[in-house]
Amino acid sequence: QVQLVESGGGLVQAGGSLRISCAASGRTFSGYAVGWFRQAPGKERDVEFVVAISWSGASTVYADSVKGRFTISRDNAKNTVYLQMNSLKPEDTAVYYCAAVHVYSSESVPQEGYDSWGQGTQVTVSS
Repeated sequence: QVQLVESGGGLVQAGGSLRISCAASGRTFSGYAVGWFRQAPGKERDVEFVVAISWSGASTVYADSVKGRFTISRDNAKNTVYLQMNSLKPEDTAVYYCAAVHVYSSESVPQEGYDSWGQGTQVTVSS
C-alpha cells in the first residue's frame, strides 16, 4: 500500500475552477493506478467514482457527471496526481478522496478495488 495526502480543496463559486492534488508518501506511485472518488453531504454511505488514471498516465476513465469539466493528470517524477476541476457546479460539493491500487498493466484503469486511500479534501461550490 501507499500513503496518500490530498490538498487544494476549498470554497469556490459555481462556474469556477479548482485544482486538487494527491501526493504519495513513503513510496512512489510507480505501478499504481490512481482514482478520485467523492462523498457528497448527507451521503455518508455513498462514495462516487469520479475519475481514474493509469500508471502510465495515458489512459483515463471519467464519470459521465464530470466528463468535459474535470481533467486528471499525473507527474510520476513528483509522485503526484492532479485533478483540475472546471465549470464547477453546486452538486460537485463533496469530500474528494484519492485512492491507489497496484496494477500489472501500465494501461489498467480500474474503477473499484482501490486499497490505499487518502484522508480527503473538502470541495465546496456555492451557488
